Amino acid sequence: MDHSLTPHLDRVAGPADMRAFDLDELTALAEELRSETIETVSRTGGHLGSSLGVVELTVALHAVFRTPFDKLIWDVSHQCYPHKILTGRRHRMDTLRQEGGLSGFTKRSESAFDPFGAAHSSTSISAALGFTIGRDMGQPTGDAIAVIGDGSITAGMAYEALNNAGAEGRRMFVILNDNDMSIAPPVGAMNSYLNRLNAPHASLSEVAQGFMAALPQSLREQALAARARACGGPPDSTMFEHLGFTYIGPIDGHSMPDLLATLRMARDRAEGPVLIHVRTVKGKGYAPAEASGCCYHGVSKFDVATGAQAKSKPNAPSYTGVFGTALTDAAARDPNIVAVTAAMPGGTGLDIMAKRFPRRVFDVGIAEQHAVTFAAGMAASGLKPFCAIYSTFLQRGYDQVVHDVALQGLPVRFAIDRAGLVGADGATHAGAFDVGFMTNLPGMVVMGAGDEAELVHMVETCAAYDDGPIALRYPRGNGVGAQMPERGQVLEIGKGRIVAEGEHVAFLSFGAHLAEVRLAVESLAARGITCTIADARFAKPLDHALIDQLMRHHAAVITVEQGAQGGFGAQVLYYLANSGQLQNGAALRTMTLADRFIEQASPEVMYAQAGLSARDIAATALQALGLDAFPAQTVQTLRA
Repeated sequence: MDHSLTPHLDRVAGPADMRAFDLDELTALAEELRSETIETVSRTGGHLGSSLGVVELTVALHAVFRTPFDKLIWDVSHQCYPHKILTGRRHRMDTLRQEGGLSGFTKRSESAFDPFGAAHSSTSISAALGFTIGRDMGQPTGDAIAVIGDGSITAGMAYEALNNAGAEGRRMFVILNDNDMSIAPPVGAMNSYLNRLNAPHASLSEVAQGFMAALPQSLREQALAARARACGGPPDSTMFEHLGFTYIGPIDGHSMPDLLATLRMARDRAEGPVLIHVRTVKGKGYAPAEASGCCYHGVSKFDVATGAQAKSKPNAPSYTGVFGTALTDAAARDPNIVAVTAAMPGGTGLDIMAKRFPRRVFDVGIAEQHAVTFAAGMAASGLKPFCAIYSTFLQRGYDQVVHDVALQGLPVRFAIDRAGLVGADGATHAGAFDVGFMTNLPGMVVMGAGDEAELVHMVETCAAYDDGPIALRYPRGNGVGAQMPERGQVLEIGKGRIVAEGEHVAFLSFGAHLAEVRLAVESLAARGITCTIADARFAKPLDHALIDQLMRHHAAVITVEQGAQGGFGAQVLYYLANSGQLQNGAALRTMTLADRFIEQASPEVMYAQAGLSARDIAATALQALGLDAFPAQTVQTLRA
């Protein structure tokens, strides 16, 4: 960045430096901050639109509140890039979302200005209330401010927190960042209204009650519409007020005068919980981001002048795209197939089906618990629901998977996207635990796609299976270039397949690490060690006959999976222990993710750090055979 273009930003080593700025300086600072955010993300990729939408709000919050003593908590925190630039991390922004670099989300271990880590939605109000209780019980902390979006506030957890916070009646602040661009543009006259206020001693509630009446007539209808949409009720009586909050707004989230006046007034006068409704525009100030909204939610590196993103041409289709296409084809043959997503139609591939069958795809918002039980109800009615949720988000609906689906034996089809390690989003989005928590459930069938062709077969298998719940997991990213079938075949439940045969070692692979196993087998062949590769296909029920065969005919058997301990390998161990096959015979090893959270890097590097690279797999085989390891360059040469 050319520092001659950022004279105000260059004077900010931390938020304390901003608090001496006047209005004009803070306004100029926001413009410089927006430009720097665009330049930074153009080099690193990341969440651009959401960050641009809160530039003025970020500046105003840090200028008004005493961070880090006051606790600023960003919901999801994908909009935190301007916050990071202002809080001492500007010099490291080029490391954003890279190995050893800054996280793309707030992270407690990274900065005192990140009081609470996030990446999943709708947690901020609960955390802010926790800090508020801590303050009131004598802990060294100030006010708590939660910034939550109009999408995140659709989740049940946010309402649970609002209900609790309203009942507690303690001083805290919730900023509702309302950036839905489909309704009226942001409005704001709070600053002028406050300037006209003749009773500076008035309570915050009195100020809030008079705000709407003080708006110019030309803006009042727009403000009433925005207020009613965000508050879920009549414009003259908001849900938030019924819950015990003082409601202020809507405020123009890009007007520095309005933001500063509102926040200062709230800071000075609040006695109980306050909700400030701020209207913003996602992608504000960068035309390509404003125009494309969703597409600029998360971006790869791009050209600032044109907005064109740098994307490599894939040699194979993405797993998500394969799933969406296969499900749409199945839905064309079966009118009872429906699909549910929790605010991720594009991310899960359900947008493909929605274009063809819009009345059979349901986006329920950020509400995974509801999505699962909603799907259970449709299954109970006789429909065939596919519930498509990222692995890491399905964790949020686990009680419903257990109680509402598995316990009742309902045939909900769980499509678990982003299974395994996901790269730049890091540990918060890694699908590490679904194999373990799904195979634990009685009656649950759990499949893992070894490649994109297998995924097509598994979609067809799910559509045909009506005896209870069934799940299939697949990773983020592109497939391996497998020959694609014209139509999926229904797999026999609980039966795996032999991919290659050898004499010495058997690899029993579950899921998409099959390609890495193949690389390991090639490197072992260079040493004269021949290997059998088996694709388990199912973690539950297991293919006992296949496991028995591998144990009988090989000196070593190694399970490989892209999941945490307690998953597929554990299921194999339980079976072998209970069938008496651990006392003698083949040496057995299980390969899982390391027992720790894996920080962001490229997926290849993350798997190497987790001990699941092709070299690690081959080395495990040699160790099981009692042989020495081989030079690292063997696998690297094969990969090249």
